[in-house]
Amino acid sequence: MEAEAPRRTRIQNEKREIILEAALEVFSNHGFRGATIDQIADAAGMSKPNLLYYFRRKEDIHLTVLQRLLDTWLAPLRELDDIGDPITEIRGYIRRKLEMARDFPRESRLFANEMLQGAPRMTPILEGELKRLVDEKAEVIKGWIRAGKIAKVDPFHLIFSIWATTQHYADFDVQVRAVLGPDRGGEGRFEDAARFLEQLYIDGLSPKR
Repeated sequence: MEAEAPRRTRIQNEKREIILEAALEVFSNHGFRGATIDQIADAAGMSKPNLLYYFRRKEDIHLTVLQRLLDTWLAPLRELDDIGDPITEIRGYIRRKLEMARDFPRESRLFANEMLQGAPRMTPILEGELKRLVDEKAEVIKGWIRAGKIAKVDPFHLIFSIWATTQHYADFDVQVRAVLGPDRGGEGRFEDAARFLEQLYIDGLSPKR
């Protein structure tokens, strides 16, 4: 029988969290290739040998950060409930995704960088956990369509388009603020985006009479 891995102490867990927070900052700014163990150690405020006690390789840190990121990123989609009113559920999903764009811009940039590089470290997760969740929610949307509660749309491309339109406000935030200017480029831009996207999707998804 395989021996269980020893439980980490509170101090060890705290150190790991410090490393992962520092790694998120470094990876989101420099990408996987541009980031180094030395940069992560400096950002974490510890020596390189101390960091390597917790993570043996840069790849191990990066994969851990990505796995945690994906759990956070998929949480709003998991909340899409087939029992609820479709319009309310989709409006809530749009709102939650925009809140993530506002509150987790580094995570969004890191995820986008990984996708642009061909997802070399995330392909198994994308083809496994992510695909299963999207397939499940696509069936929920198909059920709403069959019941005549929303217009007939491709459920996968609906999900893709919500991802694209909401994450734009994290990945291209500098562009958004520059174009909107100082009068509209403050925190209110997320509420403005939410109202516009709600109108766009709700009008487009309302059943045609």
